Amino acid sequence: MTHKQIQWFPGHMFKSLREIKERVKLMDLVFVLLDARLPFSSMNPELYKIISHKPMMLLFNKMDLADDNITHYYMKYYQEQGYHTLKIDAASGKNVHKIRPLAEEILKEKLAREKAKGLKTRALRCMILGIPNVGKSTLINQLSKSAATRVANTPGVTKSQQWIKLGDDFELLDTPGVLWPKFDDPKVGYHLAITGAIKDKILPEDDVVFYALEYLQRFYPDRLKKRYGIEATMSLEEMLETIGKQRGCLLKGGELDLARINQIVLTDLRNKQLGGLSFDRPHDVSV
Repeated sequence: MTHKQIQWFPGHMFKSLREIKERVKLMDLVFVLLDARLPFSSMNPELYKIISHKPMMLLFNKMDLADDNITHYYMKYYQEQGYHTLKIDAASGKNVHKIRPLAEEILKEKLAREKAKGLKTRALRCMILGIPNVGKSTLINQLSKSAATRVANTPGVTKSQQWIKLGDDFELLDTPGVLWPKFDDPKVGYHLAITGAIKDKILPEDDVVFYALEYLQRFYPDRLKKRYGIEATMSLEEMLETIGKQRGCLLKGGELDLARINQIVLTDLRNKQLGGLSFDRPHDVSV
């Protein structure tokens, strides 16, 4: 299978990057929301360049959809790079309550220095960043529990960014999801497509499903066998035929309905029907 380089960067994302660069100087801490299934592919290198001088907390969202062993590896890897990490599930609220105490712990020394200088106690200012569809809105809803209000007199309130007040001593700047101009490693594009981080039309659906099945055959053959009855030695064509016959995805004359097969596989992948899966592996980063 030939992998292509993907270039996709809507104009509004350039604008978003400029705004983030302007606002990050106001921040005490930056939350970077990662997809726990893609702890490397969802780490936007363009954003990293802008925020690398600020304290950062990496939040591994959708933890229950990921392979926990891989998540643990990446958390340890990023901790060794100097990041603070926490795995969460914004949809269910799991571990979300740990975010604020960890933020306060990270900023404890900075706040102590400000207090020693006689500066007035103020609200913590944090920014939340992440690629599209990683769960930022869901996380913000969990943090605010519908009590969030826009802080209209705070710099940065625009159509694309808004400050959210989480109590008197904690303010959060929401930002739009930002991808990057191109994915030099084609695997990154396929991983983002499999999990729905980029729209299905960006890459040919057949290619995405082919990649996913080959990946599962290599790293999770037991899941394929349990879900679809696929054997580890089957060719791609045999895998598609097995799924098609099992799920009744046949057109007149017995031809496979590939469009339906694609949707079945993608839906299963995204809804944990094949168990917790991670699409970035330890060998994708150099330790």
